[in-house]
Amino acid sequence: MIKNGRLTPLDLVEAYLARIDTYEPVYQAFNTVLADQARAAAKAAGRRRHTGPLHGIPLAIKDNYWTAGVRTTANSHLFQDFVPPYDATAVARLKANGAIVLGKTQMGPLATTRATTPDGRITTVNAWTPTIPGTDPGGSSTGTATSVAGRLATSGTGTQTGGSITAPSNAQNLTGLKPTMGRVSLAGIIPLSYTRDHPGPLARDARDAAIMLTAMAGEDPADPRTQGLPRVPDLVEAATPVYSGRRLRARWSTRVGVLPGYADGTSATALARQAFLSTVDKIDGVRLVDVPLPDEWDLLTGNAFNNVRLPERSEPFMPYLRADLRGFGVSVTGWLQGALLGANEFVTGQRAKLLLLERVLDQVFERCDVVVQTGPVPFDILGLPEIGFPIGFTAAGVPIGTILGGAPYAEDRLLSVVAAYQAVTDWHWRRPPNPPAATALRSAAPAEDRGRLTADDVVAQMQ
Repeated sequence: MIKNGRLTPLDLVEAYLARIDTYEPVYQAFNTVLADQARAAAKAAGRRRHTGPLHGIPLAIKDNYWTAGVRTTANSHLFQDFVPPYDATAVARLKANGAIVLGKTQMGPLATTRATTPDGRITTVNAWTPTIPGTDPGGSSTGTATSVAGRLATSGTGTQTGGSITAPSNAQNLTGLKPTMGRVSLAGIIPLSYTRDHPGPLARDARDAAIMLTAMAGEDPADPRTQGLPRVPDLVEAATPVYSGRRLRARWSTRVGVLPGYADGTSATALARQAFLSTVDKIDGVRLVDVPLPDEWDLLTGNAFNNVRLPERSEPFMPYLRADLRGFGVSVTGWLQGALLGANEFVTGQRAKLLLLERVLDQVFERCDVVVQTGPVPFDILGLPEIGFPIGFTAAGVPIGTILGGAPYAEDRLLSVVAAYQAVTDWHWRRPPNPPAATALRSAAPAEDRGRLTADDVVAQMQ
């Protein structure tokens, strides 16, 4: 519509700002709303030649991405007054492609849990149950998910170390793409784990996610993890459904691996997974195949080995740990655990990680092209790509999602499968009702009334 002159970037920005003004008191999705800057950027976009699908599109940016001249807090005492001198590489690339930053979104403190204040008071709610703060909105990219689901932004950015893109996408009926480690630069993003942090988009469907990742991805001199990798394929084409005549078919012949127990049972989630598999199996060119769990799966993906990520968390923050533990708020335990983990344990964990990667590639991806996931952690350990997307709802109207995992740099294959599935389903088109206007305007519960996470809660939930 913008390209064809049917809509101006300023009109679009004003529409989103109006929703933010009305409903943000309930959702509490943002730390900072950049209304004046967004309007100025929209006016400038309206005067420029159209630059592509992100031209004039308003986005929400997670508050651990550096934004030049705009406070970037990571919901932490440590960064409460931090104003970066430049944009994170991913933000700079989105803006270079014409996107407009509406604001910075709430997140788990230092990217550990669902969005809370540094001392654990719950802030952001699930857009589907805004009056029930106890409903999990997903973390730690909570504010981005709620802003997109609640139609306060078109799409947004997140980071994933232990499910922080796929979990809020599943919780709020979105399509979230965690790319392969190195696909998107981490330069200018407040770190949680050097080998597990993955920047990526939270969007409404596969095509939007592809548009976002296309802009964000690519080599960056400021991040060696991005260098020397396979080229970024045409993700937007991959996320475009393919038809033979009127019949939908897979873009590539694709084996979807099904792990043991994935759809067992009669719960709402199990029934949604069964229906998802049945629908995918009817798409021409897609074949379901049973895939065994790799050898010693529970051991290699369990807490003992997963916790070797914690020294990577502590290492860049050692000066802060030595100076004042109070700066870490309710999430301090994870940083202390990382500081106290021994070098022998860390090295053993790295060897276990290589063994796990070898077994996933040899024992899973020798049999399939993509694989269903019951949780994000194993592929987060390995830096492999994943996509979370909606597959149904509970009887109470809460979204149900699932996750597909892919081989290294196979984001295009993941997008193609989800795009085909979304071409024959409408879950991704469904939107939550607006909060009651009176609640939104006059009776929003303050953060302290929404509950609180304790230090023990954070340890149990942390990414």
